[in-house]
Amino acid sequence: MAASAALSQLRLPLRRDLPDRAGDLVVSDSNRTAAERLNTWPRAPGQILALTGPAGSGKSRLAGQWAERVGAIALHGSEAAVIDPLELEGQPILLDRAQDCDDETLFHLFNLVQSGGGALLMVSRAVPARWEVALPDLRSRLDATPVIAIQAPDDAVLAAMLATRFAERGIRPAEGVIDYLVRRIDRSADAAAGVVERLDAQHRPVTRVLARQVLGESADLFDD
Repeated sequence: MAASAALSQLRLPLRRDLPDRAGDLVVSDSNRTAAERLNTWPRAPGQILALTGPAGSGKSRLAGQWAERVGAIALHGSEAAVIDPLELEGQPILLDRAQDCDDETLFHLFNLVQSGGGALLMVSRAVPARWEVALPDLRSRLDATPVIAIQAPDDAVLAAMLATRFAERGIRPAEGVIDYLVRRIDRSADAAAGVVERLDAQHRPVTRVLARQVLGESADLFDD
Protein backbone atom coordinates (compact mmCIF):
# COMPACT_ATOMS: atom_id res chain seq x y z
CA MET A 1 0.00 0.00 0.00
CA ALA A 2 1.36 3.44 -0.87
CA ALA A 3 2.27 5.69 2.05
CA SER A 4 -0.35 8.29 1.12
CA ALA A 5 -3.09 5.64 0.93
CA ALA A 6 -2.03 4.15 4.24
CA LEU A 7 -2.07 7.52 5.94
CA SER A 8 -5.60 8.19 4.70
CA GLN A 9 -6.72 5.43 7.04
CA LEU A 10 -5.31 7.41 9.98
CA ARG A 11 -7.56 10.44 9.49
CA LEU A 12 -10.36 9.73 11.94
CA PRO A 13 -12.51 12.09 14.02
CA LEU A 14 -10.87 13.51 17.11
CA ARG A 15 -12.39 11.78 20.14
CA ARG A 16 -10.89 13.68 23.04
CA ASP A 17 -10.07 17.26 23.87
CA LEU A 18 -6.93 18.72 22.39
CA PRO A 19 -4.55 20.88 24.42
CA ASP A 20 -6.00 24.34 25.04
CA ARG A 21 -5.67 26.90 22.25
CA ALA A 22 -4.15 24.41 19.81
CA GLY A 23 -4.46 26.90 16.99
CA ASP A 24 -2.85 30.01 18.49
CA LEU A 25 0.84 29.14 18.05
CA VAL A 26 3.02 31.35 15.87
CA VAL A 27 5.78 29.60 13.95
CA SER A 28 9.14 31.30 14.45
CA ASP A 29 12.81 30.41 14.82
CA SER A 30 12.18 28.76 18.19
CA ASN A 31 9.80 26.13 16.80
CA ARG A 32 10.07 26.17 12.99
CA THR A 33 12.04 22.92 12.64
CA ALA A 34 9.52 21.01 14.74
CA ALA A 35 6.54 22.60 12.99
CA GLU A 36 7.88 21.67 9.56
CA ARG A 37 8.58 18.11 10.67
CA LEU A 38 5.10 17.61 12.10
CA ASN A 39 3.50 19.12 9.00
CA THR A 40 4.49 16.01 7.03
CA TRP A 41 4.59 13.36 9.80
CA PRO A 42 3.89 10.48 9.81
CA ARG A 43 4.72 9.36 6.28
CA ALA A 44 3.62 5.78 6.98
CA PRO A 45 1.71 3.92 9.72
CA GLY A 46 3.53 2.58 12.77
CA GLN A 47 5.78 5.56 13.45
CA ILE A 48 6.61 6.99 16.89
CA LEU A 49 8.03 10.44 17.62
CA ALA A 50 8.72 12.56 20.71
CA LEU A 51 8.21 16.33 20.87
CA THR A 52 10.06 18.03 23.73
CA GLY A 53 10.58 21.55 25.04
CA PRO A 54 10.60 23.65 28.21
CA ALA A 55 7.45 24.54 30.13
CA GLY A 56 5.34 27.13 28.36
CA SER A 57 7.16 26.79 25.05
CA GLY A 58 4.02 25.87 23.11
CA LYS A 59 4.80 22.20 22.50
CA SER A 60 1.30 21.06 23.48
CA ARG A 61 -0.23 23.57 21.08
CA LEU A 62 2.07 22.48 18.26
CA ALA A 63 1.12 18.88 18.96
CA GLY A 64 -2.53 19.92 19.01
CA GLN A 65 -2.20 21.33 15.51
CA TRP A 66 -0.77 18.00 14.38
CA ALA A 67 -3.61 16.11 16.07
CA GLU A 68 -6.20 18.27 14.33
CA ARG A 69 -4.53 17.66 10.97
CA VAL A 70 -4.46 13.86 11.23
CA GLY A 71 -7.55 13.36 13.39
CA ALA A 72 -5.66 11.92 16.34
CA ILE A 73 -6.97 10.61 19.63
CA ALA A 74 -5.62 12.95 22.32
CA LEU A 75 -4.61 11.42 25.66
CA HIS A 76 -3.03 13.04 28.70
CA GLY A 77 -0.42 11.27 30.80
CA SER A 78 -1.86 8.65 33.11
CA GLU A 79 -5.26 8.86 31.38
CA ALA A 80 -3.97 6.45 28.75
CA ALA A 81 -4.20 3.59 31.26
CA VAL A 82 -8.00 3.65 31.31
CA ILE A 83 -8.56 3.70 27.54
CA ASP A 84 -9.84 0.56 25.80
CA PRO A 85 -6.97 -0.70 23.58
CA LEU A 86 -9.46 -1.57 20.85
CA GLU A 87 -10.30 2.12 20.64
CA LEU A 88 -6.67 2.95 19.84
CA GLU A 89 -5.69 0.20 17.42
CA GLY A 90 -4.70 1.61 14.05
CA GLN A 91 -5.26 5.21 15.23
CA PRO A 92 -2.92 8.20 15.38
CA ILE A 93 -2.43 9.03 19.07
CA LEU A 94 -1.28 12.22 20.78
CA LEU A 95 0.06 11.49 24.28
CA ASP A 96 0.62 14.78 26.11
CA ARG A 97 2.60 14.67 29.38
CA ALA A 98 3.85 11.32 28.16
CA GLN A 99 6.36 10.99 30.99
CA ASP A 100 3.40 10.57 33.39
CA CYS A 101 2.17 7.43 31.62
CA ASP A 102 2.91 4.22 33.53
CA ASP A 103 5.46 1.79 32.09
CA GLU A 104 3.07 -1.00 31.14
CA THR A 105 0.62 1.29 29.38
CA LEU A 106 3.34 3.08 27.47
CA PHE A 107 4.95 -0.20 26.46
CA HIS A 108 1.56 -1.42 25.26
CA LEU A 109 1.10 1.76 23.21
CA PHE A 110 4.45 1.15 21.53
CA ASN A 111 3.43 -2.40 20.64
CA LEU A 112 -0.03 -1.32 19.51
CA VAL A 113 1.30 1.34 17.15
CA GLN A 114 4.15 -0.70 15.75
CA SER A 115 2.09 -3.84 15.15
CA GLY A 116 -1.32 -2.38 14.36
CA GLY A 117 -0.46 0.78 12.44
CA GLY A 118 -1.36 4.27 13.50
CA ALA A 119 1.17 6.71 14.93
CA LEU A 120 2.22 7.91 18.38
CA LEU A 121 3.36 11.46 19.14
CA MET A 122 4.62 11.79 22.72
CA VAL A 123 4.93 15.25 24.27
CA SER A 124 7.09 16.01 27.31
CA ARG A 125 9.60 18.46 28.73
CA ALA A 126 12.50 16.01 28.92
CA VAL A 127 13.65 13.72 26.13
CA PRO A 128 12.43 10.10 26.51
CA ALA A 129 15.98 8.90 27.18
CA ARG A 130 15.82 10.76 30.53
CA TRP A 131 12.48 9.37 31.70
CA GLU A 132 12.57 7.08 34.71
CA VAL A 133 11.25 3.67 33.67
CA ALA A 134 11.68 0.18 35.11
CA LEU A 135 10.93 -2.05 32.10
CA PRO A 136 14.15 -2.82 30.20
CA ASP A 137 12.32 -3.30 26.89
CA LEU A 138 10.59 0.05 27.29
CA ARG A 139 13.90 1.68 28.19
CA SER A 140 15.48 0.52 24.96
CA ARG A 141 12.53 1.71 22.90
CA LEU A 142 12.48 5.13 24.52
CA ASP A 143 16.21 5.49 23.98
CA ALA A 144 15.71 4.77 20.28
CA THR A 145 12.72 7.11 19.82
CA PRO A 146 13.35 10.01 17.40
CA VAL A 147 13.05 13.42 19.06
CA ILE A 148 12.22 16.90 17.79
CA ALA A 149 12.72 19.79 20.19
CA ILE A 150 11.41 23.32 20.44
CA GLN A 151 13.02 26.11 22.40
CA ALA A 152 11.65 28.71 24.83
CA PRO A 153 9.50 31.26 22.97
CA ASP A 154 11.50 33.88 21.09
CA ASP A 155 10.35 37.50 20.78
CA ALA A 156 7.92 36.80 17.92
CA VAL A 157 6.22 33.87 19.65
CA LEU A 158 6.03 35.60 23.05
CA ALA A 159 4.57 38.75 21.45
CA ALA A 160 1.92 36.63 19.73
CA MET A 161 1.08 34.91 23.01
CA LEU A 162 0.59 38.29 24.70
CA ALA A 163 -1.51 39.63 21.83
CA THR A 164 -3.75 36.57 21.99
CA ARG A 165 -4.23 36.82 25.75
CA PHE A 166 -5.09 40.53 25.47
CA ALA A 167 -7.57 39.80 22.66
CA GLU A 168 -9.26 37.09 24.72
CA ARG A 169 -10.02 39.69 27.39
CA GLY A 170 -11.08 42.37 24.93
CA ILE A 171 -8.08 44.54 25.82
CA ARG A 172 -6.35 46.83 23.32
CA PRO A 173 -2.97 47.67 24.86
CA ALA A 174 -1.35 50.98 24.02
CA GLU A 175 1.40 51.07 21.42
CA GLY A 176 4.66 49.63 22.71
CA VAL A 177 3.16 47.71 25.64
CA ILE A 178 3.68 44.27 24.12
CA ASP A 179 7.28 45.03 23.12
CA TYR A 180 7.86 46.36 26.63
CA LEU A 181 6.53 43.18 28.21
CA VAL A 182 8.42 40.88 25.84
CA ARG A 183 11.71 42.31 27.14
CA ARG A 184 10.76 41.82 30.78
CA ILE A 185 8.68 38.72 31.49
CA ASP A 186 9.70 35.07 31.55
CA ARG A 187 9.56 33.36 28.17
CA SER A 188 6.57 31.10 28.67
CA ALA A 189 2.86 30.92 27.93
CA ASP A 190 2.11 30.98 31.66
CA ALA A 191 4.07 34.19 32.13
CA ALA A 192 2.23 35.84 29.24
CA ALA A 193 -1.17 34.80 30.60
CA GLY A 194 -0.21 35.85 34.13
CA VAL A 195 0.91 39.36 33.30
CA VAL A 196 -2.15 40.00 31.13
CA GLU A 197 -4.39 38.83 33.98
CA ARG A 198 -2.63 41.19 36.39
CA LEU A 199 -3.00 44.10 33.97
CA ASP A 200 -6.67 43.33 33.40
CA ALA A 201 -7.27 43.30 37.15
CA GLN A 202 -6.28 46.98 37.34
CA HIS A 203 -9.40 47.99 35.37
CA ARG A 204 -7.47 50.78 33.67
CA PRO A 205 -6.22 51.42 30.13
CA VAL A 206 -3.21 49.19 29.52
CA THR A 207 -0.30 51.55 28.96
CA ARG A 208 3.44 51.21 29.50
CA VAL A 209 3.08 53.20 32.71
CA LEU A 210 0.60 50.64 34.02
CA ALA A 211 2.78 47.76 32.82
CA ARG A 212 5.74 49.24 34.64
CA GLN A 213 3.69 49.56 37.83
CA VAL A 214 2.38 46.00 37.60
CA LEU A 215 5.85 44.64 37.07
CA GLY A 216 7.10 46.70 40.02
CA GLU A 217 9.77 48.46 38.02
CA SER A 218 11.25 51.87 38.74
CA ALA A 219 10.53 54.59 36.19
CA ASP A 220 14.10 55.82 36.74
CA LEU A 221 15.50 52.46 35.64
CA PHE A 222 13.16 51.78 32.71
CA ASP A 223 12.49 54.84 30.62
CA ASP A 224 12.77 53.08 27.23
